Amino acid sequence: MSKGIPKDVLGAINKKTGKNISENAVKKLASGVDANTLQNEAELRKLVKQVADMAKIKVPESTVNDIVKAVKASGMNPSSMESLVKMMLKK
Repeated sequence: MSKGIPKDVLGAINKKTGKNISENAVKKLASGVDANTLQNEAELRKLVKQVADMAKIKVPESTVNDIVKAVKASGMNPSSMESLVKMMLKK
């Protein structure tokens, strides 16, 4: 993320949430994500809830479960925060 967040991803976040979330807020959250976050279910759940709080939206537990299951099944590269954001926006 050293180059910044692609405008299409940030735009999609703001459009999907109906909120104006800053690039700095996303970067701050992303800076705490590492390989362990995506492999540890408790950490992953915490991340999903932090994203929901940042967007000021309520995420049902069933959706949290779906996101956790999808991330764990995907074998996603932990350095690809953009992929994580795009996957979460599909929910």
